[in-house]
Amino acid sequence: MQTVIQVIATGRESLRAKIMSDPQLEQKFGFIKIWAKQPGRPHGWAKIHSARDVSGAINLEWHARSRTLICRVVTKLGNKPNSIIGDFVVYLLARHQSRILAIHIMRR
Repeated sequence: MQTVIQVIATGRESLRAKIMSDPQLEQKFGFIKIWAKQPGRPHGWAKIHSARDVSGAINLEWHARSRTLICRVVTKLGNKPNSIIGDFVVYLLARHQSRILAIHIMRR
């Protein structure tokens, strides 16, 4: 199952870059940074996993022109994405609330 979280943001700086450079992402919110695409390329992406016993991963992709962060939540068969989605939305609102205009969650 795959779920897409679309985050509409304000400001020019990449929300993906802010998330990946945030030390509290791992320390306080329990996400592990896996890897990120080389800077300077369009539509940069990154991947995070939960450090807790929550299955799944979140692939982050930033679209600068529309100021949109596309987050693809991927879980294996039988695992539900509700816990990792909840943890990620809590993180977004706790750390980046001033930049967020809207959060849309869609199942695929």
